[in-house]
Amino acid sequence: MTFAKMHGIGNDFVMLDGIKETFTDEQLNRLAVAMCDRRFGVGSDGIILACRGTCSALRMRMFNPDGTEGEMCGNGVRCLARFLVDQGYAQGPEIEVETGAGVLSLRLLDDGQVTANMGKARLTRGEIGMLGPSDEEFLSQPIAADSIELNGTAVSMGNPHIVFIVDDVNAVPLENWGPLFENHPLFPNRTNVHFVQVLSRSHLKQRTWERGAGITLACGTGACSCAVAAFLNGKSERVVKVSLPGGDLWIDYKEDGTVLMTGPVETVFKGDWLL
Repeated sequence: MTFAKMHGIGNDFVMLDGIKETFTDEQLNRLAVAMCDRRFGVGSDGIILACRGTCSALRMRMFNPDGTEGEMCGNGVRCLARFLVDQGYAQGPEIEVETGAGVLSLRLLDDGQVTANMGKARLTRGEIGMLGPSDEEFLSQPIAADSIELNGTAVSMGNPHIVFIVDDVNAVPLENWGPLFENHPLFPNRTNVHFVQVLSRSHLKQRTWERGAGITLACGTGACSCAVAAFLNGKSERVVKVSLPGGDLWIDYKEDGTVLMTGPVETVFKGDWLL
């Protein structure tokens, strides 16, 4: 089968054409583990499958390097917009794609960037997938893992996130704290973990431990969640630049709760994989 390797500010993906090819879920689980391996495979933070939808003509599925399926991927869905045009399945500039977070609207910009309307941020425990009262929000509340206790804000952008606002993201031992909070009992389906530093009211700095992937150079839904959490905690404006190790994203948290994310996408190479 053919594939494309793409990335959004360093968050990289193997793109598969599920319209031309047919895959079983078992195949996709195994392909994710094999292809994402950075020494014995292609190397990526996940695989993105373009396929036919039911609520929309086109659908995205995303699989983590451990073989589990994720509900949503912000950088991945922006890469998908370009992939769909390259494959001839969409014309652009406006594309609607069905995802685990609902049908999203994507817009390809003239400068090569893509804006994704990520829908509304979900703030209650029930919407996020947390234990506890389903209608309760989790804003700047203490959460402990082993001997580490921090104040966190939980947000869902179709997938769960816990955001910690810290003084210095570079001082965070991400490889240790990330898996502790990813597997916290409050999140039965695990969660993405983010540490964010407020550089100014319009500029945030983020580091991420992704559920099922570990440390990544960028996380689009995570950047959205960090922007939402910073605003809700009175630390930033609604429109911010979020700087991640792989580059910058621009997040606009609208008054109605909708989140817009804009950033670049790149095709690195195309190749063949023997099934």
